[in-house]
Amino acid sequence: MQSLHASRRRNRLFTLATNSLLILLSGIVLVGTLSLQFPVGGQVQLTAGEVAQQDILAPRYIAYESKVRTSEARERAALSVADYYDPPQSRIRRIQVTEARNVLEFITTVRLDSLATPATKLGSLQAINDISLSQAMAEKILAVAADQWQVVVAEVPRVLEQIMQEEIRETSLPAVQRKVAVLISPDLDGDAELVASELVRLFIRPNSFLNAERTAELREQARAAVPAEISILEQGEIVLRAGDIVTAEDVEVLEQMGLAQSQPTLWSVMQALLLAAVVLALVGGAIYRLRMHTFFSRQEMALLVLLALCALIAAKLMIIPHQWMPYLFPLAAVGMLIALLLDTQVALIVVLAFTLLIAYLSHGDVFLIFYSCAGGLLGALVLGKAERLSAFLWAGLAVTVSNLVMSAAFWPHSLEATRTVLVLQSLTIGMLNGALATSLGLIGYFGLGALFGITTNLQLMELSRPTHPLLRQLLLKAPGTYHHTILVSNLAERAAEAIGADAFLSRVGAYYHDIGKTVRPYFFVENFLDGESTPHAGLDPRTSAQIIISHVKDGVDLARKYHLPAPLQDFIREHHGAQLVTYFYRQAQTQEGVENVDPADFRYPGPDPRSKESAIMLLADTCEAAVRAERPATRDDLQKLVERLITERVLEGALDSSPLTFQELQIAKSVFLQVLQGIHHPRIQYPPTGAIPSPSELSSQEKRGKE
Repeated sequence: MQSLHASRRRNRLFTLATNSLLILLSGIVLVGTLSLQFPVGGQVQLTAGEVAQQDILAPRYIAYESKVRTSEARERAALSVADYYDPPQSRIRRIQVTEARNVLEFITTVRLDSLATPATKLGSLQAINDISLSQAMAEKILAVAADQWQVVVAEVPRVLEQIMQEEIRETSLPAVQRKVAVLISPDLDGDAELVASELVRLFIRPNSFLNAERTAELREQARAAVPAEISILEQGEIVLRAGDIVTAEDVEVLEQMGLAQSQPTLWSVMQALLLAAVVLALVGGAIYRLRMHTFFSRQEMALLVLLALCALIAAKLMIIPHQWMPYLFPLAAVGMLIALLLDTQVALIVVLAFTLLIAYLSHGDVFLIFYSCAGGLLGALVLGKAERLSAFLWAGLAVTVSNLVMSAAFWPHSLEATRTVLVLQSLTIGMLNGALATSLGLIGYFGLGALFGITTNLQLMELSRPTHPLLRQLLLKAPGTYHHTILVSNLAERAAEAIGADAFLSRVGAYYHDIGKTVRPYFFVENFLDGESTPHAGLDPRTSAQIIISHVKDGVDLARKYHLPAPLQDFIREHHGAQLVTYFYRQAQTQEGVENVDPADFRYPGPDPRSKESAIMLLADTCEAAVRAERPATRDDLQKLVERLITERVLEGALDSSPLTFQELQIAKSVFLQVLQGIHHPRIQYPPTGAIPSPSELSSQEKRGKE
């Protein structure tokens, strides 16, 4: 038993590792598909400054926020804001006027110094720190007459204060200095006027300075006040003419229309990586919660990955800037196939995940997102498990109706949109999408089902017909066994439905589990006629046991001969597991002695049931046969018998290889009791003709019947 558990654990880990590699592979393909540009029709690779080699037309109507035009408009608004200067500072005016008076006082002192030589006086004037007097100007200052100098001393501070009251910037300083001459008093003669003007100019300083922070703030406010520029292109409008120089705005238009075939960048790869991680995490988490079995099934995971990758590549090639191509993408076919071959819940998860990818590939085309998602979800829900071919017709019709409804809901309100040609085109595309999805779903249903060995409901429907050769042989050669399989199929179907397993597969599997008995039908008790002697009477227990056991091998051989699907062959192999043929085993022990009998000679070859459906089948087969043989008289006896049989199967390990839980086992037990009570209910024993039972006897019999 420990080795069996260890083997199952190794197989489970190996399957999980294989499936992890498949998921990693799908992630790599997803990132590559989203980040790389495929050379699809209509796309060009142009950069600003290049020359367009051909006319490029807008394939569809689009309105978008132009970042290039918006940025240019905002920069123009910012540049229109002049530099902001702080108001004039009166402190600078006072300082400069005071400084001018001090310098004039010093010059006056130098002029009046009788002991200094002319050269010394010139040197003193040129050495003044606050102003830079040239030698020529110093000589003119010394040459000004005394009375004129007194006017200069009074005029310079007056004119300086008058000028410094104005706003003086660094940029306007030369212009202000040029105005000095007109403000000088006319009482001064030529040289004195020149000296006064020059001295005033030397003391003029800027009193208003640029405020960089306030300027930046005002310009940012100007940028923010500019609204976004909306660019609109009508279908068929010329984006670029052959020979035009491509601008940044042209490149933006091509990108918005999906016409730009750009090289992948680090950022585009990172975007694709993040989107792929989110999508895979959502899909993986949802499947883990809703259908954990898929994670540990190489067959189902391989099928899911193959379908997803094929659909992804188709989406990349079809969701392009084209007038109608994106609306033919058959997402509904993906939902249908997964619902048919795996599970409807998984189909809904995958459709929603693909909706995210469509949003990314179409640059947020809201209509296409709703259009594809609604059709995909409705197709999977309507088709379901498709027990009849007509279900495909109804699913295709549902997808078509969904497409037309979405088209009507998002139809633009304009006179141009109401043209008959456009309306007919929309109707045609919606119907073509439904037909394409249904066709691909039907083809994939049979093709992928055969490729991955998945038994479809349509196959099961064909196999469940009584006209199938094997079922006809069973009915004609072993009618007792045929009746037994019908009862077992009812038990298995009801129990499988109650625990959420595949009820239809359980029913059809029960039909074929005993087909091996058609080879030697007369050796099985259900086929004995009343009063007929058993053919085992003249055989030793070992031979009888081998005949009984051989019906499993004979059944597998017949299943292969008639090409029954692998799951039905598993029902035949596993419906007895590795149990003992207890009756002949004990008979052999009685005849030969306990120590001389090898249990392996009396054991079915197995394996034990490996699925919920085959485990339920084993229990249903065991319970129905035992109840038919022992015929319990009351419900309590029936319940005890069923509980004993199921407990024995659990204790001997017959269910260890199946994923059946104890909770599901209890549910199946309750279903078996309900069904078996209806089939093998006790009956009132009627008296012989002419004998009239007493009221007490009749009441007693009715009471037992109700029990």
